[in-house]
Amino acid sequence: MDIGTVHSIWTVILFTSFISIIVWAYSKRQKSRFDEAANLVFADDELDKSTLESERSKEA
Repeated sequence: MDIGTVHSIWTVILFTSFISIIVWAYSKRQKSRFDEAANLVFADDELDKSTLESERSKEA
């Protein structure tokens, strides 16, 4: 095999990997996991609000 053949095979492997990742990322089975991960940022805000409310009720 010459270097041109190796580059061609490597290109096909990378392209196939890329398409596989795209299909996996946009599949319906992954949507719930990705939605949950996207909302993790806001989980701390809810925790902070509940902690502040409980501290205020203890002070009053």
